[in-house]
Amino acid sequence: MTDERDKRSWREEILARRRALPAADREREAAALAAAAGELGDAAWVCAYVPVGGEPGSLAMLDALRAAGARVLLPVTGEPGPLQWAEYTGPEGLRRGRFGLREPGNAPVANGIAQASAILVPALAVDRRGVRLGRGAGYYDRSLSACRADARLIAVVRDDELVERLPEESHDHRMGWVLTPFGGLRRLGERAGN
Repeated sequence: MTDERDKRSWREEILARRRALPAADREREAAALAAAAGELGDAAWVCAYVPVGGEPGSLAMLDALRAAGARVLLPVTGEPGPLQWAEYTGPEGLRRGRFGLREPGNAPVANGIAQASAILVPALAVDRRGVRLGRGAGYYDRSLSACRADARLIAVVRDDELVERLPEESHDHRMGWVLTPFGGLRRLGERAGN
């Protein structure tokens, strides 16, 4: 129970900081993330997401991945459980999905997440061991079980959201990498622990 209370406190603090971030800073970070996304140019398939609210990034990050030659898959929300993934073909192909999220209007790709060699995972924070703090609904934790063993799991956070240590639970999937606006793509600690 302590971990959940701790996670709740982390979530409240980070969401408050994100709400307080000036629009100009948000735009600078989004542009930097789009430029940094080019570091994933060797991935043929990338699972990503459309940032919402104060999440770092923008559609420019997705477009940069496509320009680098990657096929980009985005989550399609449905019933609680593992996410389905459909190909991002550009902003004009997005529609409003469940929870008001923007998602592709085309059919999901069978076993989409299993196709990806890189998976950009939205996070509120990630620690240097790879422990990710999400919003608490568990969609990504349930979905990451189906990814390839060699897929790069990459938490996308603001630079100050890479922290020393977060609470961890047994169902949490550790990230092997972090992508931040000004730090770029970096390897995190060993996935098995530390």
